[in-house]
Amino acid sequence: MRNNEYWYSEIHSKGVKFSLEADVLHQEETPYQKLMIMKNETFGVFLTLDGYVQLTEGDEFIYHDMICHPAFAVNPDIGRVLIIGGGDGGTAREVARYPHVESIDMVEIDEVICRLACEYLPQTAKVFTNEPRLKLMIGDGAAFVKQAPEAAYDLILVDSTDPFGPGKGLFSKEFYANCRRVLTENGILVNQHESAFYAEDARSLQLAHEKIAANFPVARIFGFNMPTYASGYWYFGFASKKLDPLTDAQHDRWQEFGIKTRYYNADIHRAAFALPTYVRELLQGDEESD
Repeated sequence: MRNNEYWYSEIHSKGVKFSLEADVLHQEETPYQKLMIMKNETFGVFLTLDGYVQLTEGDEFIYHDMICHPAFAVNPDIGRVLIIGGGDGGTAREVARYPHVESIDMVEIDEVICRLACEYLPQTAKVFTNEPRLKLMIGDGAAFVKQAPEAAYDLILVDSTDPFGPGKGLFSKEFYANCRRVLTENGILVNQHESAFYAEDARSLQLAHEKIAANFPVARIFGFNMPTYASGYWYFGFASKKLDPLTDAQHDRWQEFGIKTRYYNADIHRAAFALPTYVRELLQGDEESD
């Protein structure tokens, strides 16, 4: 705090900070993490957990476009969806835009996020009150998947925090093995994969990819620009039993849904899976260490 101005600063790596001038709207210590909700002139209302930006009103559309729509372009017949995490509601909001989806089960460990998102972030959280297909359950996502029946879902979207604290269990080999079990033969897993630039994040990405590749015949990663995340570029993992995100993409069918997106499109889909050389080498290092 200086001159009645508060600057939120997030440490991205040693000697690197990302800062936003902010008004503090709410702060609370939940049973799982420290939560803050602030407002910035450029990015609008934003949510942080344990000192890391989770979403902002200004750029959340990028993350939520990319966690959801590529999977529907590869398998337009997705009917049963499981979301793990995503307490702000943005991922569920995008899934709910597909009228043919039969059910949306969502498991969030921290109910405080959902409650405060409804108050401060209706842009994403309105889905909690206006979507009858959505079943919100407060609990441990890893435990839920472990107990779920075989072939129960066509799509699992893991909208998790970083691989420590409450999100740690969502980056384990056991979790990914259980995801494979509960997916249908054409099922798809998309999970938060961190960044590849800073060493700490890159190692998390490397380990997550290694564990997923040990469980799924198809294991790819894809990236997208995210202004408020560390390094400005972020990755998701795409895994399935047999569908390849490039050769099996059905963009003509996806376009028939008529869904207007602000970031995702067919060209972005193809380009997102084109990895920089240093990322390819990072993943190849995993294969060489197996």
